[in-house]
Amino acid sequence: MKRKRLLYVGNALSSKGKTVTTIETLSLLLRQEGYDVEVTSAISIKSLRMLDMMRALLRSRKSIDSVLIDTYSTSNFWYAVIIASLCRTFSIPYIPILHGGNLPHRLKNNAKICKQLFGSAQINVAPSGYLYNAFAKAGFSNLILIPNTIELAEYPFKERTVFKPNLLWVRSFAEIYNPLMAIKVLEKILQKYPEATLTMVGPDKDGSIVLCEEYARKNSLPVHFTGRLSKEDWTTLAQDHDVFISTTNFDNTPVSVIEAMALGLPVVSTNVGGMPYLIHDTVDGLLSAPENVSAFSEKISKLLENTASTKEIVLNARQKVESFDWSVVKEQWHKVLC
Repeated sequence: MKRKRLLYVGNALSSKGKTVTTIETLSLLLRQEGYDVEVTSAISIKSLRMLDMMRALLRSRKSIDSVLIDTYSTSNFWYAVIIASLCRTFSIPYIPILHGGNLPHRLKNNAKICKQLFGSAQINVAPSGYLYNAFAKAGFSNLILIPNTIELAEYPFKERTVFKPNLLWVRSFAEIYNPLMAIKVLEKILQKYPEATLTMVGPDKDGSIVLCEEYARKNSLPVHFTGRLSKEDWTTLAQDHDVFISTTNFDNTPVSVIEAMALGLPVVSTNVGGMPYLIHDTVDGLLSAPENVSAFSEKISKLLENTASTKEIVLNARQKVESFDWSVVKEQWHKVLC
């Protein structure tokens, strides 16, 4: 059966030094399944990116079957609003893919716009129970839960016999992801484990990396900043680390955390947004209060000092993310798109 032709709208900016996002990974996987997928946009300047997205829709409006729209909660939220409005004008079905960890606040603060955007969608795809529940509570029934996906075979599982204080943080350097907290956690951990280290992987998004570098240098902390790495490079680097930390203040279901769970790294994360829907505290990871450096550091110590329970957490996490493998998730996408 011939698959449909799709236009996928989002921020495809990895070629400009930014982190690879869902639009680039999911579009490739859908093409492998036989869908004809056009992607827009790879332009860095936001205003020009918006124009490029609009041009792509207008150019393809008579030939596409559906539009996928990566939908975020910060300023990029307005891309989804404008593209969805054009889709309604030309009677083109569209599917918002909900990524923004702060979208529940949009539902409250921009209620009328959200009712148009999400209420008129063919269906809204929530990658986490967190957003699914928030949208259901807001009264949207055109909703389905399809988790973010990985290809599990690309993530070699490492079974560790001991866990050392070699910390790994992977995310864009942006204030909402609170990278500075990761460095303060290391500073605290060093008081108990003087051999501790921290590696931070990711591109700068809003200047946060400058503050992080200055703090680490001023306090002589063993932090290694790698910049953006390819998936292959950072997953190889992960083999030399023993604990993955996520210090974010807002989030949905970050793929980097799913990847860490697949690789066999125990995860300590702030208990925000979609994280408690992804991680069951003490079962397949540890959760800690946001902005609380001492509490977060204690969670890391718990992992390091209880090898048997940490091994069990790691195995449970790997088992959980098996349900995120593309071989499973693709069937859900076929039902939505066919």
